[in-house]
Amino acid sequence: MKLSELLQTGWRDTTLTPLGDLDIALVHMLQQLQPSSDARHLWLAALASHQWGRGHACLDLQAWPDSAAQLLGWSATALAALPSDLASGLPDMPWTTGEASPLVVDGLRLYLRRAWQAEQSIRSHLVAMQQSRVPPPDLAQQLTLLFGDDPNDRQRLASAHAAQNALTLITGGPGTGKTTTVVKLLRILQAGSAAPLRTLLAAPTGKAAARLMQAMTQARASLSPQEAACLPTSAQTLHKLLYAPHGAQPHLEADVIVVDEASMIDLELMARLLKAVPAQSRLVLLGDKDQLASVQAGAVMAQLCQAPWLQKHIMGLTHSHRFDPDQGIGAWARSCNAGDSAGLQQLWQAAPTGCWSGTSSVSQLSSPQSAVPDLLPSVALGFADWLHLLAPHQQGLACNDAQALALLQSFGRVGVLCALREGPWGVNHFNLQLQQAMGFAHTEWFIGRPVMARRNDYALGLMNGDLGLCLPTSVEGELRLRVAFTDGQGGVRWLLPSRLEAIDTVFAMTVHQSQGSEFEQVLLVLTDVATPVLTRELIYTGMTRAREKLCVWAPTPSLLMQAITATVVRSGGLA
Repeated sequence: MKLSELLQTGWRDTTLTPLGDLDIALVHMLQQLQPSSDARHLWLAALASHQWGRGHACLDLQAWPDSAAQLLGWSATALAALPSDLASGLPDMPWTTGEASPLVVDGLRLYLRRAWQAEQSIRSHLVAMQQSRVPPPDLAQQLTLLFGDDPNDRQRLASAHAAQNALTLITGGPGTGKTTTVVKLLRILQAGSAAPLRTLLAAPTGKAAARLMQAMTQARASLSPQEAACLPTSAQTLHKLLYAPHGAQPHLEADVIVVDEASMIDLELMARLLKAVPAQSRLVLLGDKDQLASVQAGAVMAQLCQAPWLQKHIMGLTHSHRFDPDQGIGAWARSCNAGDSAGLQQLWQAAPTGCWSGTSSVSQLSSPQSAVPDLLPSVALGFADWLHLLAPHQQGLACNDAQALALLQSFGRVGVLCALREGPWGVNHFNLQLQQAMGFAHTEWFIGRPVMARRNDYALGLMNGDLGLCLPTSVEGELRLRVAFTDGQGGVRWLLPSRLEAIDTVFAMTVHQSQGSEFEQVLLVLTDVATPVLTRELIYTGMTRAREKLCVWAPTPSLLMQAITATVVRSGGLA
């Protein structure tokens, strides 16, 4: 295809390639700045933009063209539109020279400059943080007191490392004791310090921050007031912590900074976090490297856990105190994570049929129809306790703060998680079905409507992932509908429904939206046709949101077995 055809017709035809408007606009801008007559240059620039939009830090040409289908996710027809010698056009691209060039070539990787700068910043800060810290006095004695005397205890080893180093990455699945390790670490550090320990707790989303704070509250309840004094009483979202209204780069004042759910942190957010860490602080990143990566570009946690230059700072916790790896949810998660299709097939065949049926911790559904008349009411029964608490308020009783908190907590015990947003197996479909099955009115705002913020709103103090409930409350002696959100301090904020714009109804939510959450019961809804989002990471993340009961609904069971062999591949240079 000629260059003029590419610019005028080829890229505008979405049936030819999946390039987006921003990708095409970038190429036009670059052509205006410095024209190139080489079609490979245009394709390379467009693909670098395209990959950034798909979550990659760069366009990786190291294994091109063999890796093209996997990295781009394009059809054979779309791939055929690419020049066969695409990679050979990299060395003489006209937009990659100079300190302010819009694109950057690093070996056989092509970056947008913002992505390259973020990656370089992360690497340089982490290299600088690979230094020791003065250990607390009597460290060995404190470790034995809190962990016992087993020198191979992974929690003990992780806490000992964090006590003696500026940087620690603690990775492990649900229930492996990441938060428990941090609680004991803080106690050790406080015991060795005459001054009160300054600790910041943070997480990528409001849900994750609230769950981290809940874990701290539970830990505090089991300790004496003196022992619990070192535990923080609040946790913040990273965006609230790092993005001040005036936009300046913040500087965090803390002795210890603990960030949970680090697998959800994207490239630019991680770069901003590391810039804000004081030179003398300890940074502890907690996460599950096997979960889904961030929604935005980058797979930072996963790549850092693969980086040879960082291995001595990575502490892996492997023993789950929540799940037995040989049965129940633990066995399903283990087979999924191992890509063991045969093992998962055996578990599937042995599981009882029905949603959260009987005494089994895992059940399965294989109905090929997503709107089964007698199935969704049984799913709705999972919300029975919440509906019972809600009933008096549906009949005109005003809701106070304590009742709102109880309703939020009760609603959060059940999760209906979908792989997709649209279509017959998507979130929007199940939201409507469950709303009807529970007897709610078909209006925009109704008592009990659960909503989730899908972007940060600093004016309202809402962060992406914050969950709220529409409830009647007394305003100047009159009953008014307001949406109750937790304030992160154990209280409630009441907001006018009309002020909420970027929100979703969440009787059901996507697996991505569920990250940072835990539910007592989870219904994981997959799809009836193959889709690129159906990967091992998505299924593992959905399964491990459940604490007690899990139901996997696979309308085409063979796709489930295939999906756990497909992993998310995100290009980047951190590893």
